[in-house]
Amino acid sequence: MEIQTQAGQPQLSGQVLLYTRPEPLNPELHGRLGLSQVEQPFNFARPAHAVPLTVTEFGPASLCFPIIFTGTDYQPLAIMSIRQNENLFITDQGFFEFDTYVPAYIRRYPFVLANDPTSGQLLVCIERDAAAVQENGEVPLFEGGQPSQFTQNAVEFCSNFETERQRTVSFVDMLKDLDLFELKEQFFTPQNPDGTAGEPQRIADFFGVSESKLNALPAEKLAELRDNGALQQIYVHLNSLLNWNKLVSKTMQKDAQSAPQAANN
Repeated sequence: MEIQTQAGQPQLSGQVLLYTRPEPLNPELHGRLGLSQVEQPFNFARPAHAVPLTVTEFGPASLCFPIIFTGTDYQPLAIMSIRQNENLFITDQGFFEFDTYVPAYIRRYPFVLANDPTSGQLLVCIERDAAAVQENGEVPLFEGGQPSQFTQNAVEFCSNFETERQRTVSFVDMLKDLDLFELKEQFFTPQNPDGTAGEPQRIADFFGVSESKLNALPAEKLAELRDNGALQQIYVHLNSLLNWNKLVSKTMQKDAQSAPQAANN
């Protein structure tokens, strides 16, 4: 993990959620940049209906969101809306709602690590299109050609995030090896105007831990999961799925608030 010291920009690979123009930090290119306070500081996360989580975040995240696994690599995600390109937990003022856990993936913004396939190194990058990144910003990225204390703290945060990400990969691999994942469906049953139950609507397909597979594990495997802390995180994930009801409720509340505004337009 490094900060570039020459003007030449390496070729980065891959795409990263919420980042459109990440640039490797470089004192020659970014020496005059800094971060400033902006209105609606979490506006960049409004389109994020699902955000990657590390396993050590399961506890606090489970108080707010369903935690699911998706894709061939079973990436853990915090679900923040039942609809695409919507985040139900960001207020009109651009802040997260009070008492809502903000995942580390979002807190590290506008910094991020990116892979340089040429050198094989992880590079510390800055999202150049972030509203808070400005010429002569309030908090400088560099001082005297060297990373400022603020930047050093950000690099440390990114480094710790990468360590937790690797730990999460190991956690997921453990569950895969034990064949604990299954495809799950989440349904919502609306209420008809007469108060009767409507037709159930499917709102999500995702991977989660199978309770029947978990309960069928040999006692020694369960003891192993208990001793290494994985069993606790599994149950946290399972309990978090109760938050689907919270997302449905918040969606209905938002739609109800929007209806009078639409009628007046």
